[in-house]
Amino acid sequence: MASAARVLVIDDSPTILKVVSAILARNGYEPTTARDGVAGLELIRKGPKFDLVLLDFVMPRMNGYQFCRELRSDATHRTLPVVLMSAKGDKIRGTFVQQTGAVDAITKPFDARALVTVVEGALAKTAEGRSPRPVPEGQKMPEEEPLPAESMRPSMHIRHARQRASVEFAQQVANAVVPAILAISPQDRASEAAVMAAVARAMTPDILATLSLTVKDLDPGDGVREAMSGDLSVVALAEILQVLGMQRQTGVLHVTNNRTSITISMRQGQIDFVQSRGATEEYRLGRYFLEKGALTRDQLDALLADLRGSNKLLGEEVVARGIVTREELVDILTKQSSELIYDMLRWPYGRFSFTKEPFRPEADMAKLTLGVSALVLEGFRRVDEWRLMEGTIHFDQVLVIDQFALEGLSPGQLARPERLVLDAVNGQRTVSEVVKESTVGSFDAVKIIYQFLQSRVLRTR
Repeated sequence: MASAARVLVIDDSPTILKVVSAILARNGYEPTTARDGVAGLELIRKGPKFDLVLLDFVMPRMNGYQFCRELRSDATHRTLPVVLMSAKGDKIRGTFVQQTGAVDAITKPFDARALVTVVEGALAKTAEGRSPRPVPEGQKMPEEEPLPAESMRPSMHIRHARQRASVEFAQQVANAVVPAILAISPQDRASEAAVMAAVARAMTPDILATLSLTVKDLDPGDGVREAMSGDLSVVALAEILQVLGMQRQTGVLHVTNNRTSITISMRQGQIDFVQSRGATEEYRLGRYFLEKGALTRDQLDALLADLRGSNKLLGEEVVARGIVTREELVDILTKQSSELIYDMLRWPYGRFSFTKEPFRPEADMAKLTLGVSALVLEGFRRVDEWRLMEGTIHFDQVLVIDQFALEGLSPGQLARPERLVLDAVNGQRTVSEVVKESTVGSFDAVKIIYQFLQSRVLRTR
């Protein structure tokens, strides 16, 4: 039986090293890790022989290009195949793969199947002697080109954020006011009093609350100092969080895409609280109270109605009314913040800005102290598992309960989320509709459906 291929993984992110090593080991490879190019070269020269190198490109001390130049200058090891890993996918493929003689490149973040496919392909090409490009001599490699500077740098992000907030504010006002004005008769539109009354009716407490959050982005206030900012398509969120965690930074990380704005409050490298604006209803705090069974839908609607127009926070109010304990609220906030992070790890694009600024009161009260590494590892695991489930579930198919299989389960075997999912199955709802109706988070709900389909408790029609 052939021995497992030895793969050297070189990356300055402990999270990436753990994730990639776990994927390789699970798929029959023998991984070894190094934190930078210097350590990687030492391992290669020390032996035993490696079959492949997975190499990050942006690292301190010795980056990927410098590593390849040193490797190609070593007669003993210059032909060792290399696969480049980086968030700068286009730059890597367009220039550095050719210059370094790399076998292939893979863009972070990647899933397990993509990584294994690239590794298998690189090893096969090497074994068959069909490398896609000649291996250069280190001394003849061109001078290192500067990497794009937009990855992490102080910038005009705050000004850009204000510009986007201005546009967003105008759109929010228009979306609320225009339909209200169009709804009144043409004769009333000629009356200033009638138009003002329509506008007043349109400015509901929910609309005003949303506008107030946008106004905060228009004027971040005194004491706000940007430390770094950049593009998520260049630097992945996981790497940003890892850097902030390793440096034990305190401040606020703002992350936005075209639909959603997320605020991550960090203290000494740990996450205290995550807040969202524009996220789907799945990530609203009320949904988590429904999932836990602390509130019914009617009770939640009545409570939200009571809080409209006040400065009271929903979480604090449910504790004050004795609906949940402080410890239960912390558990719920931890789940909400964690799931927002997991979702953001899947964003293919967006902007980020890390600022030194005072925390909002709700972040100061939460103090969840969530570890970054554990969140990122779980997030990557979920990305991998989510893609597996998406490939086997048709979300527009109707779900039906197999009563015979269900009767084989004792009531004590079912956890509350599983009962919620089964209760949402009525023989008419599709998978997507069941997920939404169940009040269970989409990942957990789809995982439950996937498991029930595998065990024949559910079937599609």
